[in-house]
Amino acid sequence: MQIHIVADAAEGAEVVADVFARTLQEAGDSGAVLGLATGSSPVPAYTELIRRHREEGLSFAGSRAFLLDEYVGLPADHEQSYHRFIRENFTAHIDIDDAAVLSPDGATSDPVAEAASYDRRIREAGGVDLQILGIGSNGHIAFNEPGSSLASRTRVVGLTRSTIEDNARYFSSPSEVPVRALSQGLGTILEARRIVLTASGAGKAAAVAQLAEGAISARWPATALQMHPDVVVVVDEAAASRLELAEYYRYSRRLEVEHPLEV
Repeated sequence: MQIHIVADAAEGAEVVADVFARTLQEAGDSGAVLGLATGSSPVPAYTELIRRHREEGLSFAGSRAFLLDEYVGLPADHEQSYHRFIRENFTAHIDIDDAAVLSPDGATSDPVAEAASYDRRIREAGGVDLQILGIGSNGHIAFNEPGSSLASRTRVVGLTRSTIEDNARYFSSPSEVPVRALSQGLGTILEARRIVLTASGAGKAAAVAQLAEGAISARWPATALQMHPDVVVVVDEAAASRLELAEYYRYSRRLEVEHPLEV
């Protein structure tokens, strides 16, 4: 796990966008399979990727994308659906076919069957090349709340009170936040070939500390990422404030920049 401690959201967005650009370059003309997250954390990176597309020619042509999750009960055109969010904040502004951006159907009459179908579609696409993640204050990634199995697959999950309260800022009141979601499982996420997680603010500091330095536990679902061979974590100073090994991470980053390995 590589930990990048950055000064602000702009610097963090550049680091995340670099990981995307490298993945797209490696995929070549066939395009990459991208795993996309919603919420406030990835937005600066999406903004930087849009800029690189428009100003530097970064292309997503041929790529496909799978969203991490969706609220149960919200149709795709609902103003708070993640289907709509990702298009308004990212994919409508780059050269990716809209039909190639897939999300769970929150309005389905059978969410259990939809979860299994969505998990299968990811596998049939060859798996995800790069998954971007945020992290909740309780350590959840996607909607894998504390107590989630580390081997879990895409499924219907109930949202905790803290997650509902965190997401209430996007709704008129907490009572309007759906109480269930369709979410990729931790086992599904861990099958991505590369993962980048971004977080900012002191409210995420405890979760980031557990993610990087805590014991692997369902109590903090993000700790499952410690088992993955290619994870980049990008956090600002506030989110990094409880990392005991922060100076080592800074040193490792300087070493990487000043004395890169010859390959």
